[in-house]
Amino acid sequence: MPLNRALTCVALVCTAPVALLAPTSPATARQARADDRLAGLADFVDGVMAEQIASREVAGAVVTVVANGRVLFTRGYGFANVAKQVPVDGQRTLFRPGSVSKLFTWVALTQQIEQGRVDLDADVNRYLDFRIPDFQGAPIRVRDLMSHSPGMSDVGGFITDSPDKLTPYQQWIKAHVPARLWAPGTEIAYSNYGAALAGYIVERVSGEAYPDYVERHIFAPLGMTSTTFREPLPAALAPRMADGHRLVNGQLVPRSFEYLSAIMPAGSATSSAPDMARFMLAILGNGALAGKRILRPESIALLERDSLTNVAGMPGLAHGFLVEREAGPRMIGHAGNTADFHSDLVLAPAQGIGFFISFTGGQGSYVARTELRNALIGRLFPRAPAPRYTGDAPPPPLGAYRANRRDYSRPANPAHDLKVEMPAPHVITVTAEGMKTAYAQIAPDEYEQVTGARAGGPYDRLKFYGGPRDPRLSLASEPYETYHFVKPE
Repeated sequence: MPLNRALTCVALVCTAPVALLAPTSPATARQARADDRLAGLADFVDGVMAEQIASREVAGAVVTVVANGRVLFTRGYGFANVAKQVPVDGQRTLFRPGSVSKLFTWVALTQQIEQGRVDLDADVNRYLDFRIPDFQGAPIRVRDLMSHSPGMSDVGGFITDSPDKLTPYQQWIKAHVPARLWAPGTEIAYSNYGAALAGYIVERVSGEAYPDYVERHIFAPLGMTSTTFREPLPAALAPRMADGHRLVNGQLVPRSFEYLSAIMPAGSATSSAPDMARFMLAILGNGALAGKRILRPESIALLERDSLTNVAGMPGLAHGFLVEREAGPRMIGHAGNTADFHSDLVLAPAQGIGFFISFTGGQGSYVARTELRNALIGRLFPRAPAPRYTGDAPPPPLGAYRANRRDYSRPANPAHDLKVEMPAPHVITVTAEGMKTAYAQIAPDEYEQVTGARAGGPYDRLKFYGGPRDPRLSLASEPYETYHFVKPE
């Protein structure tokens, strides 16, 4: 709040009769502060994007923010095709949201739950025409798909640059059933396969092909006329598509279209920023937009409600949505990455605020996406660092930690492990892909990212758990996976 406005408020409080002072709840106060920070947000984003384009290999991007039931702004930046100098049109240029596409699949599955065709606690095999093996007698339930906890290996090899190499996703998922590794519903490990399976269940129980279903029951009611899961793109949409880019000899060079429809429901969507704004408004509007309803309010509540977390006190999964922050305010959303596009969607339901961003460019544009996401969260919902812990506590197990989200059919690559060290009491460092980050202790088993420059956060957190037989750690920024200690040989 500007100083002069703050002083005016103080003066009013001091002189007003007591009877005129309305009580202000914490939630109301948070909403007022959020509304205050929305002012000037577009200019703030312009400034961040100018720096990103200059320093982060960004070719082009779109940003759209919704608040209080309306679109606050939608803007395009840079070029959809650098070589041809085609500018991004924030209203028309199409981007690939990657795994943000999964949110449409979870909505579609929830529609089938709402209609009584799918039971959250049913064995997924009830709805399939092929069989997913049990793990020690435990079947995968529908709810395990929504919490990314089917206990499966991850899968790869589903992106191609040629439509001639595509396998229909219905065939692909039958030919690539991942290994079952642990009991379902016990440990989160992000699963592209599980989301594709969820889309196939929608197709099976509804009797409609998946791309037809989402068009009829989600996109058409919401007026999302520029969104599709179809590959190649329909002729009417193809000319509006932004190109992926790669950095060659210091220059951004456009790439050919990438095809992901081997796992269609998990990531093959193409959309515009205005369409993504309409989707966010529908979710924030308890399932309805402009008189058209895609879900009942109680179904939206299900999607937003916690389902599973790897350890108490850390963000986990809602039902399909990732939990971005548990409180202050609670935020849910989903990130998405293809080889060429990097996207994120974040919602603060209690505040009625959401944003969607998508970038194309070189490898650095992945970092740019995350930086803008964090800048928006820090601007809209700032928080202070947690108090530092100075008590006595044994050090955590130090060494390498390996993510449980990986393709177990291939040898693990130690280069991708996290390396945890303790250079001083109450401080650990985590090295990931050659980058070292410091975390300060805030509880006996919990640490918070150290940053002296970024006011307002967000500040990542890390927690150790699991006991001496199976030491683990989880990061607040990565609620979709667990890291297990790699015991020295």
